[in-house]
Amino acid sequence: MRAAPTILHLDMDAFYASVEQASKPSLQGKAVIVGGLGPRGVVATASYEARRFGVHSAMPMGQARRLCPNGAYLIPRFSLYRQVSDVVMTMLRELSPLVEPLSLDEAFVDLEAGGVAFDSRTARETGERLRADIRAATGLSGSVGLAGSKMLAKVASEEAKPAGLLLIEPGTERELLAPMSVRTLPGVGPATGEHLRRAGITTVGELAEAGEDELVRMVGRSAGAGLYRMALGLDDRPVVAERDAKSVSVEDTFDVDLHDRVRIRGEVQRLADRCVQRLRGSGHSGRTIVLKVRRYDFSTLTRSETLRGPTDDPAVVREAAARLLEGVDTTGGVRLLGVGVTGLADYTQEDLFAQSLAAEPDGAERADGAAAAAGASGAPGAGGEAAEAGATEAEAEGAAGAREAAQTPGEPESSPERRWTAGSDVRHAVYGPGWVQGSGVGRVTVRFEQPGSEPGRVRTFRVDDPELEPSDPLPLVGEGGSQEEA
Repeated sequence: MRAAPTILHLDMDAFYASVEQASKPSLQGKAVIVGGLGPRGVVATASYEARRFGVHSAMPMGQARRLCPNGAYLIPRFSLYRQVSDVVMTMLRELSPLVEPLSLDEAFVDLEAGGVAFDSRTARETGERLRADIRAATGLSGSVGLAGSKMLAKVASEEAKPAGLLLIEPGTERELLAPMSVRTLPGVGPATGEHLRRAGITTVGELAEAGEDELVRMVGRSAGAGLYRMALGLDDRPVVAERDAKSVSVEDTFDVDLHDRVRIRGEVQRLADRCVQRLRGSGHSGRTIVLKVRRYDFSTLTRSETLRGPTDDPAVVREAAARLLEGVDTTGGVRLLGVGVTGLADYTQEDLFAQSLAAEPDGAERADGAAAAAGASGAPGAGGEAAEAGATEAEAEGAAGAREAAQTPGEPESSPERRWTAGSDVRHAVYGPGWVQGSGVGRVTVRFEQPGSEPGRVRTFRVDDPELEPSDPLPLVGEGGSQEEA
């Protein structure tokens, strides 16, 4: 614990939904829900307007639609979110060399290491200036917590939401924490919270009064000791600038269970290519290939194969994933597939044997022969979410990406047919940039507006209109200046 509140925690407010509101003026002040739009999609983020209806992150999208039927339901646009995140993270790194990103919209900053704050006054001034700078650069709001430890800074930013700043003075931690719910503490989820509730412990103050011995008896030595320290406000963890990625993976949840083995193989190949793209984008290679299969009955299997050296060759990853699939029974149907790479390194040592399989006509037969050995090396838990994103992003991206694969093998390329998904960016040869509000029965409805403009007009076109094309997202703030916060 520090004697001054010089650890800052920034959490952007309803980040994905706020970016959508800022980039789509007609949605400002309205309920916006971002996530997978299929029947098995989940909510990635809900705007504060949508939260009033009870919608929250990780909720099934079907339930969200029942609670908030008039909300705007949009696919996530992670390329735009990363652009905005890069702007924010650059600002944080100007404050200090010690910045620890937790996700696209959240990070710890050691202000003392950057020489910008040494006491409560300078810490508060730095936090207020940061919030103003973020608003000017992106049009978005962020909540700031300041304290003498990472845990307390995160608690403070949560209490400051939305668009606020809270500074916890050293020495006041226990008084502040005592009336709060035990769920306030990091790592206390629904199961632990319910276990403590049954024991009559619902607040942090009651947790501290229970004592370390009692908590160890209830939840185990490691968890009990950790809970007791947190209840006292004790946390000595430093801000770590670089955290090594442990894995890179992608996964898709399908709207309808897949039964066709050929289709399943094709999906695994597509996921392997996406995984390698993400792997290369992070500047890594990997040695262990992991396949994740969730079957029709929600049972989840993981299989892994370790190569002789790290690789970022898509052919090598595809072949390893294909071999792993051969060892999995998919007869009853598959609702989710994922491909991941672990054992990351920043160099490659090409797997020549795997490459030779790709070149030889009987490669598939050899791969089939290796399937039993590959399937035997299960690695439960190895196929986690992508290193660059939290679980929410991985799930939403998977649910959205599943719809890209709705085309059956052998169908003409034009048939995913100019599929226009709600929230996606488009450009019309006559009307300019806009976004898709919805589509169906051969028509697509587009609202023509852009960041900083007035709410735009809505027009409807045939789905195959040659003048309507997909487009890249426009930046939130143009060269001309800033825009109002959504």
